[in-house]
Amino acid sequence: MSGSIGFVIPTLNEEEAIEPTLDTIPADELEAHGYTVEVLIVDGDSDDRTPEIARKWGARVVTEPRSGYGRAYKTGFAETDADVIVTGDADGTYPFELATDLVQRLEQDDLDFITTNRLAHLEDGAMTPKHRFGNWVLSTSCRVLFGTSFEDSQSGMWVFRRSVLDRIEITDDGMPMSEEIKIEAFQHPDVGAIEVDIPYRERIGEVKLESWNDGLRNLTFLFEKRFTH
Repeated sequence: MSGSIGFVIPTLNEEEAIEPTLDTIPADELEAHGYTVEVLIVDGDSDDRTPEIARKWGARVVTEPRSGYGRAYKTGFAETDADVIVTGDADGTYPFELATDLVQRLEQDDLDFITTNRLAHLEDGAMTPKHRFGNWVLSTSCRVLFGTSFEDSQSGMWVFRRSVLDRIEITDDGMPMSEEIKIEAFQHPDVGAIEVDIPYRERIGEVKLESWNDGLRNLTFLFEKRFTH
């Protein structure tokens, strides 16, 4: 196997979590399998040491001062020319150490897009009951409105071929981008997409999710995308 792998990770004031998160990326393992690896941090203009720590670790850092989860990813996708892109948060919650297995699954099963299901193996403290309920509402809404099959509409760890971005349309710059990219991939007739179970850990550092506001925004987006786009 050969090709390039780009880890695209958005950050905003994650100085406590960024180094332990980056330490889980299996760059040496992927390179042993013939891949070249780039780690790209898309920083939302942090006012702590997050960019400094990431650069010292060896990551490339680009600053995206415009706000928005989706905006950060769009910038990251434009900045990397990797054949395969791996995403995830910078808070220690996602198992980047599984990236090699997921990339190999993508290659061996001739897939285009893999999303992950955090709900299958939640570790203690990883998700509050409120967040689990909100996730259930949003994921169920996705299945009802779009006929999708994935269980976890809000997971932020995806492994996909760069070519997918030329076949789907991502319109949202905020949190709904996470559900939108899955809907687009799973509905596209020429994109082979599956969901894979992963463990999900308690975050390192302060929680930044605005549960009710983000949840309502995501739910509103689903109805707008289904009935107006």
